[in-house]
This record gives sequence, C-alpha cells and structure tokens, in this order.
Amino acid sequence: MQKPFTRTFSGNKKLISYVAASVFLLLAVFLGIAIGAVHVPFKNIVTIIFQIHHNNEANLMTNIVMNIRLPRVILAGLVGASLAIAGAAFQGLLRNPLADPYTLGVSSGASVGAVVVLFFQISLPFAGLFTLPLISIVASFITIFLVLFFARTIEPSMKVETIILTGIIFSSFLGAVLSLMIALSGEELRQIIGWLLGSVSMRGWSYVRLILPFLMIGGLILMMNVRELNAMTFGEERAKHLGVNVEKRKLAILLAGSLLTGAAVAVSGTIGFVGLVIPHFVRILSGPDHKHLLPLSMLVGAGFLILADLVARTIIQPAELPIGVITALIGAPAFASILVKRRMERRG
Repeated sequence: MQKPFTRTFSGNKKLISYVAASVFLLLAVFLGIAIGAVHVPFKNIVTIIFQIHHNNEANLMTNIVMNIRLPRVILAGLVGASLAIAGAAFQGLLRNPLADPYTLGVSSGASVGAVVVLFFQISLPFAGLFTLPLISIVASFITIFLVLFFARTIEPSMKVETIILTGIIFSSFLGAVLSLMIALSGEELRQIIGWLLGSVSMRGWSYVRLILPFLMIGGLILMMNVRELNAMTFGEERAKHLGVNVEKRKLAILLAGSLLTGAAVAVSGTIGFVGLVIPHFVRILSGPDHKHLLPLSMLVGAGFLILADLVARTIIQPAELPIGVITALIGAPAFASILVKRRMERRG
C-alpha cells in the first residue's frame, strides 16, 4: 500500500509541474507580445488587451498588440500545443520514443496539399485566403485514411508495426512528390520553400479561428483516452486483458492525433522537433502517466513554440528566419542530450 507521504509528494510534484508549465507559458506570451521592432512595456500589455484607456499612443500600441503580435503569439501557441500533445499520444500508442506527429505521413500529405495550391495557384471561390489551409487539411485526412486502409489491408489487426511501416511508405512517396514539384517550380519556389520551413507570420486572427476547433476536438478525444493510452504503452495484448477495445481506441487516437497534426501543418507549415522533444522533456518532469503528460505537453509545447517564433523574428531583424529552423537548432541537440541521459540512466 502506498504511503500517504509518498502520495503527497507525488501530488505536490504534479502540482509544481502544472504551475511551472503555466508560468512558463504565461511568460512566453508576455515576451512574445512585448519584444519586437517596437517595444511594448509589460505594464501596457494588460491595459491594451482589456482596452482600459485610449489615446493616440495607445491606439498605435493597440494596433501592434491586437492585430499583429497577439494573434501571432496565440497561433504559435496553438500550433505548439497541437504538435506536442499529438507527439505525446503517438509515442505512447506506437510505443516508440522516436515517434512524432509526422510518423504516419500526415504532415507529408498536408504539405503536398499546400504545395499543390502554391504550385498551381489554386483559389477556391468560397474559401479565398483559406484555400491553402483547407486543402492542406483535406489532404492530411486523405493521407491518414489511406495509411489506415492499406495497413488494415496488409494486416486486418492493424498492428503498430504495420501502421508505422505503412506511414513510412506514404511519407517517402509524398516526399518524392514534393521534391518533384519543387524541381519543376519557377516563381513559386521561394514561396513553397518558405512555407515548408514553417512560419506563423502574417496569419492573423482568421488562422487562429481555423486551428482552434481542431485543437479542441482532437485534444478532447485524446484526453478521453488517457487510461487506454496508459494501458497500450505496455502492449496491445496486455491492454486487451485490461478490458481495452484496442482496435477502436487505437483508431480514435490515431485520427485525433492526425487531426491535430494536419491542422497545425495547414496553418504554419512543417515545424519539426516540437512533437518529438517536448513529450520527452515533460515525461522527465511528470512521469509517463498520460493523464498529466498530455496537458503538460500542451502547455510546454505552446510556450516553446512562442519563444522559438520570438527568436525567429528578432534574431536577424528586420528579416525573419523560418520557425522550423529555430526548432531544429534547439530541438536536435536537446533531443540528443535526452537520449544520452536516458541511456546513461539505464546503464547506471
């Protein structure tokens, strides 16, 4: 029987993790709004957001905060949260520490959809500026359904290994399609490359409204399956013995993670390492229980991508770097250090 002191310590550790993650996110939001070509003092941010006073200087600051920085910061946070929670879910479901939101080829499908729009200059009359993200989301859904269809065709039980291999095949094929379109592109090349490297620049509130429902739906589905995720980390057979409907739950988790990934890629392009590194980092702090791992990953992932975007847009002002470059420069060594630490712990 677990001792009360142990339970209290564990509970306090979880509480500290939530408080730390929330403070980290809040600090990232304030820094993202305050820092830029025009500095916005911290004390003015709250008054601007809540429209406490109005004058000419305040109107200028209000325009910068409300129409430029705040939607950009929120969009970066939503994308980071989506990728982080999807990565945590995929790592648990697939029992693979190297799994990330892009494992099943969803991002490749979304990228192909976006590049097709840019390459052929497609514009849907009813969608307007939303043509690219909408087609990108549809392409990501088509990709995951094809991956699951072929995985089930190859093996009706859809074992994890089969799903991963099918996803790799689709990723490779779609990557070749992307390379072909890049090779054939002319004036669109710069735009295509810029989108593929990831950015949340010049998106506005409309993109925030576009991704938010997908994050809410996908995140809710994953949070409703935390018990099943915990069971499936020990293997599908053991999960079945624990009463989990493995096929049904696995499909729900895969579709929810793909929904989150497709929406994130559709509004921001391909941003690597968020869904790979953040869950590992959070797991070190809070343990493997998905009940806490998923929401904490969302908080930390959101804060991380906001700060990465801040660096991307300020490090070489007035120009900007693609946010995917920053996440790769930070994420690759961070992930390597996590792997080395875990290997040393196993040896020790």
